[in-house]
Amino acid sequence: MKFLVLGGGAQGSAAAFDLLQDPEVTEVVFGDLVTDRVAPFLEPWLGSRLRTVRVDASNEDSVRAALDGVTGVLCALPYYFNYEMARLAIDAGAHFADLGGNTEIVERQRTLDDAASAAGVSVIPDCGLAPGMVNILAQAGIDELDRTDSVRMWVGGLPQNPEPPLNYQIVYSLEGVLDYYTTPGLVLREGEPAEVEPLTGVETVDFPEPLGRLEAFYTAGGISTLPFRYRGELRTMEYKTLRYPGHAVVMRAIRDLGLLDDQPVSVDGAHITPRQFFIERVTPKLRRPEGRDLVALRVEIRGERGGAPATIRFDLLDRYDEATGITAMMRSTGFSLALTGLMQARGELREPGVRTPDETVDPAVYMEGLSRRELRISRSDASGD
Repeated sequence: MKFLVLGGGAQGSAAAFDLLQDPEVTEVVFGDLVTDRVAPFLEPWLGSRLRTVRVDASNEDSVRAALDGVTGVLCALPYYFNYEMARLAIDAGAHFADLGGNTEIVERQRTLDDAASAAGVSVIPDCGLAPGMVNILAQAGIDELDRTDSVRMWVGGLPQNPEPPLNYQIVYSLEGVLDYYTTPGLVLREGEPAEVEPLTGVETVDFPEPLGRLEAFYTAGGISTLPFRYRGELRTMEYKTLRYPGHAVVMRAIRDLGLLDDQPVSVDGAHITPRQFFIERVTPKLRRPEGRDLVALRVEIRGERGGAPATIRFDLLDRYDEATGITAMMRSTGFSLALTGLMQARGELREPGVRTPDETVDPAVYMEGLSRRELRISRSDASGD
């Protein structure tokens, strides 16, 4: 199997690393605009099973050249490239998976279903942590229950050693985080999709010590298309982001004061964008290269089984890998992308064509794959309300 990984950032690097652990993968082609360096944990494979190639995602010829002879494509580029990259992969007869995160782009990708099926390939958007892992776990619970009433998901990337005032460190694009804090979230309420204001719906969620109590609030992005898929079938479905207590009230004040606006304002004759100014000012304070991160995840599915109320809960706590220097966010997101790509290449999917992970990824096979990567999902079952 030969794979093309598009995007040389944190998640693409983690996905490439994961692929290289599999002896069936003969070559990983790492495509990016910058090819003169790779993450230290990838260096042992350079010149053997790992090859870098300059790829300009805005140039079709550049992408087509990199696609030559590949079995699958893993796309870790910004979401607005996902549709075109999927189309080019189908043209090349290659499977395609991406990190998704934008529902409108996913719906555009669905229009490629006939072309993907005719080419005998699979296209799966939303293959990261959230969306991605949480959607597959949610589907696993739905499949097990006779009737599902509600699905709730909580996910957060956090510093192991929080520092005020935000108790947060950058674990992926800060621009992306701010998008989630300013874009309405999508939920299912009384069976109908609805929008909710981000940074609202604050509640507490308890995890085992030493992590302890976290807060959760609505954000955009993590639930993807699930509310539309289960419209009229489930009563409640929602996604919330996890942070240390007190984060939401600070970020909501910053947002409501206009400091996250993306429209330019005039200051002494100069035009500046409040959001970009905010990013430039806070990034040095939130980017801690020596800081260790963790990922906390919980998915809870409630309904009925065998005529009695039942609850299935999945939990994940993962931490920075000291041996490789790969962060918990990279492991849970990039490894999930790579695992999905390997399942595509091996024909381990429920259905071909363009499908989201919850529609086509077998949860049992996926969770077994996570376990081999020491991303261990714990499960608990409860009866009664």
